[in-house]
Parts: sequence; C-alpha cells; structure tokens
Amino acid sequence: MHLIAVGINHHTAPVSVREKAAFAPEKLTEALHDVTRQVAGEAAILSTCNRTELYCGLENGDGEPVIEWLCEYHRLRRADIRPYVYEHPDQAAVKHAFRVAAGLDSLVLGEPQILGQMKEAFAAAHKVGATGKILNRLFQQTFAVAKQVRTDTAIGASPVSVASATVMLAKRIFTDLSEQTVLLIGAGDTIELCARHLAEQHVGHVIVANRTVERARLLADPFGAEAISLAELPARLADADIVISSTASPLPILGKGAVESALKARRHRPMFMVDIAVPRDIEPEVGDLSDVYLYTVDDLKDVVQENMQSREAAAREAERIIEVKVVDFWQWVRSLDAVPTIRALRETTEALRDAEVRRARRRLARGDDPEAVLEQLARALTNKFTHAPTDALKRADHDGNDALLDAARRLFNLNDD
Repeated sequence: MHLIAVGINHHTAPVSVREKAAFAPEKLTEALHDVTRQVAGEAAILSTCNRTELYCGLENGDGEPVIEWLCEYHRLRRADIRPYVYEHPDQAAVKHAFRVAAGLDSLVLGEPQILGQMKEAFAAAHKVGATGKILNRLFQQTFAVAKQVRTDTAIGASPVSVASATVMLAKRIFTDLSEQTVLLIGAGDTIELCARHLAEQHVGHVIVANRTVERARLLADPFGAEAISLAELPARLADADIVISSTASPLPILGKGAVESALKARRHRPMFMVDIAVPRDIEPEVGDLSDVYLYTVDDLKDVVQENMQSREAAAREAERIIEVKVVDFWQWVRSLDAVPTIRALRETTEALRDAEVRRARRRLARGDDPEAVLEQLARALTNKFTHAPTDALKRADHDGNDALLDAARRLFNLNDD
C-alpha cells in the first residue's frame, strides 16, 4: 500500500482556481464514495478556503489517477488545473499531512483552525467507511504530532489568523472601529473568530447574516450583535461600513447590482469588504466599483506577514519534530509489508505442530512409552521446522548468496561459532 497526497493550495493556485476544485460539505460523502470506488482503496478529502487536498491509500504510488478523478469530478480541463497541482508520495505525503495539521503550510503560520478542519475531514471520511488501516493511523498520528508541536513550541503564541488579519486590515482603513457597523455573512468558525476580534476592538455595531436566523442568533448573542437572515441582506447591506463574508455557498451571495444599490443608499460612502470564502461569496466585479474596497483571502497575505517573526523560530523547531515523527510513522508502514510473511510462517509452523501432536497422541493412546513419545515429538518438530530453512541455506552457500546467509544469522540470532 502506498500513500499519496494530491492537492492545490494558496501557495500554488489563485482563488479563482481553488474555488473550482472545492468540495461543498453536502457533496463530500458522494465524492468520498466515488473516489474510493474508482481509484483509491482509502481516501480523505480536506477542502477549505485555502486548500483542496486528497489523502489516498493506493496499491501503487502513482497519483495521476487521483488527479484525473479530481478533474472529472469537478468537470475541469486537465490543462487548466494541472500546473497548480502538487502530489506528495509516501513519506512526503506523511510529512505534508503533519505540516498542514501543525499550521506550517497555512496562510497564517501556525494558525490552529486547520487542525480542526483536518479532524472534520477525517471524521467525515471515517464515518462513510472511506478510510482504512493506513489513513486511520496517519490521521491519528497527524493529530498527535500537531498537539506536540503546540505543546513543545511557541508556534501559537502570537494571535495571528485569517480572522485577526481581516480585522487588522479593517483597522487600517477605519482607525476607530467603535463608530463602524460590521456585517458578518455566515456563521462558521472563521466568522465567529472575526466576531471575537471585533468585540476586542469595541466595534460599534455587528450584524450577523446567515441562511437560518437561529444559527445567526447563536453566534450573535454572546457578542451583543444583531441576527438576520440572508433574505434580509438587500435591505440591510447599506447599513454596513464593513462586510466580512465566509459561507459554504457554491454561488456568490452578493452581486454587483446589490452593492451598487447599497452604495446609492449610502450616498457613496465607502464600503470595506473582505471575502474569505472559497468559492467566493462576493462577485469579483464588485471590486470595480469606485467606492468599494474589496479584498479576497489572497489579499490577506501581506497583512499576516507582519506578525509572523515570532513564529519563525518556533516553526523551525516544529520542522525538527516532524522530521523525527515522519521516520517513525514510515517505519510502521514498512513493517506492514512483513505482516503477511509473519502470518504465513505462523500458520505453517502451527500446522506442522498440530500434525506432530496428533501423531504423538495416537502413540500414547496405543500405550507407547511416554518418554520415547516426547523425544520423538521433539525430534520431529525440530526436523520439520528446520527442513525448509536448511535447504535454502545449502542452496545459498552453493550459489554464494552471502546476503541470505547473513540474514539467517540475524533472523535466528546465531553467533559466529
């Protein structure tokens, strides 16, 4: 069994490409069934705003069938996506998984949110039976490594995340957030983090819009915010000085026309908009409007770099931890190759033993001397157990196969005498 990690992320592909390869949550089960039926023995899919990755257990180490499946599933032309795709085989796949979970491959170095997303991805795959021995062990080890990195290094010491970077950018445009109204679209983890950071900045008023008002209210109430439904967006958009959106919608929620109407109602007072979602929630054309400052998740890269210096030394420590853990994991994977041989050896020796024990019992039942029966049993077992190895060693000696002779000495713990 081989491991392969195939994907695209914010390092290799712009948001316009990533959104085409993203998996909607409601389609994940279908996709897992499809990929395990067509190309992989085991599979897990990680799909976030910054990356889409498939972790697969395959009979061979070729990742091309996985890439082909990804293109076919999303109806993408191979030429359009292949330049952005990376593939990590075997040990490289293990290292990549460890680095991703530890936040070393994130837009924000060391951000903790990706670990929760990986746990959700594994839980979804495990629930539908898409994982097996290899991926179960890989993800369990991945979570343990991420925990050790958090415990043993200062990778998470500085409060830096996509959410905090979004609020930092808002502060650059509006020096005093206490007089601004913020519209948060969505009710997931990223929006909740944004709400938390905004509360710390004593923002003037927060409106949380979600498909279901009940879910919006659950997020809004702890922060004293207002909850509305997505259906109310056209009527309330003009109230917002700042719009931050992060939903799982496959289609844009805010179009150019709706924003133009809001700007007219605001008498063209500027609006600051951040679209963290992949696929995007806000039509790109909105950025062409003269009174709108629209940023996507890719635009946050420059902002997040400012608070990263304190994490760089911790990241180097984390890389050393990961290198050791990759070797440990791969030794376990390689040990699986010996399992069929060990099982066959045990089954063969047990069959020989059972045959000789039955023969000895028949002799005892006839009244033969027990001492003689035991001696014969011991001789027979010794001869049967050593017959095949002895023949193989004689042939190895005749053929000059020193490697097999040395292996036999190690295998049976024989000294030079």
